Amino acid sequence: MEALLDLQHVRRSFAKPGGGELLVLDDVDLTLREGEIAGLLGRSGSGKSTLLRIIAGLAPPTAGSVAYMGHPVEGPAQGISMVFQGFALFPWLTVLENVELGLEALGLPQTETRKRALGAIDLIGLDGYESAYPRELSGGMRQRVGFARALVVHPNILLMDEPFSALDVLTAENLRTDFLELWGEGQLPIKGVILVTHNIEEAVLMCDRVLLFSTNPGRIVTEIKIDRRKPRDRNDPAFLALVDRIYVEMTTRRAERLAQKTDAPPRATTATVLPRVSVNLLSGLIEAVAAAPYNGKADLPAIASDLQLEIDELFPVAESLQLLRLADIGDGDITLTENGKRFAVAEIDERKRMFARLLIRYVPLAALMRRVLDERESHSAPKHRFLDELEDHMTADAAEETLRAVVSWARFAELFSYDDDTGAVSLENPA
Repeated sequence: MEALLDLQHVRRSFAKPGGGELLVLDDVDLTLREGEIAGLLGRSGSGKSTLLRIIAGLAPPTAGSVAYMGHPVEGPAQGISMVFQGFALFPWLTVLENVELGLEALGLPQTETRKRALGAIDLIGLDGYESAYPRELSGGMRQRVGFARALVVHPNILLMDEPFSALDVLTAENLRTDFLELWGEGQLPIKGVILVTHNIEEAVLMCDRVLLFSTNPGRIVTEIKIDRRKPRDRNDPAFLALVDRIYVEMTTRRAERLAQKTDAPPRATTATVLPRVSVNLLSGLIEAVAAAPYNGKADLPAIASDLQLEIDELFPVAESLQLLRLADIGDGDITLTENGKRFAVAEIDERKRMFARLLIRYVPLAALMRRVLDERESHSAPKHRFLDELEDHMTADAAEETLRAVVSWARFAELFSYDDDTGAVSLENPA
């Protein structure tokens, strides 16, 4: 059977301001066949949404090929629709008008446009709301409009870019269940689905196979088949085993360990993009892992469930602890190091001193900033002194996020301070 979609060696890069390129996607191969839901699972910034835009023909690959139904994708492809995370509705249009807008490019007669739009609205459970405006609808209902608009063109492939992540837990669960029922009953006019998500349980619940993405650049590093019959039970031991397996795959860092020939945690450089994670979150996770029932070692799926955190919330905190050598991550577990255990029971002043030592030792950007401030007579420097250096290695947004992460950690550690009004980094009490 011919594939609905076939990607070969897709690569996407962007030019950096200082020259060179920023590689976002590298050597991505992906095939979608009729009747399957494929999930793309990975951290924010791994290039998943960029890949969807390439598939939809909204952005070209830098290298590689994309074929839809055997034909190259060289622009917006009829037969491929997308549902967005942020609804993307026009607030001045009614539900019916928003859905009809999806048919505008097809040039259908008005009677056919109206018939198909009403059919899509009814199918997705919004019958009776045709004349309502988006402001009158709940988040879940607005996302249903987004689904109706994508489905009204009768696409072969539906691309879903984290379509449930902006919804509350109960609304998201209801919409997922309705979608899967319609898919299972063959009522949806689509042949295949690609779902981008960072929710591991959602991926196991909905998908036939899950493709795990690495970051910097985005690559497919593992494919996991989900061969359980739908609908799936979250409490089924086999379901839980698949969730746990994905956590293990996402935390093992096999490629890094093979490349380094060591089991040591990865070391940061001044080119490392850092997440903006508060010290409160770092301290909170340390304390949660240190307390009963974990007593220093926690299964990531279990503690994520206990703390009601998704991977995009849990992993940046856990990986920051690993970077600072306060915890180790591997095989789906997080384990406090001796430093982490001491931090968990220390008073605030001792925590600050410990954090300062670890920052200087394991976060090169913090060490660089402190050294520059120590050496300057004014003990002060504008933030662009450090942003310019970071932007040689990452995007402007990532540089800003990384700098703010280090500034936040350094403030807690009393290494240096930052004035957001003037953009100046300085020593509070220079020696």
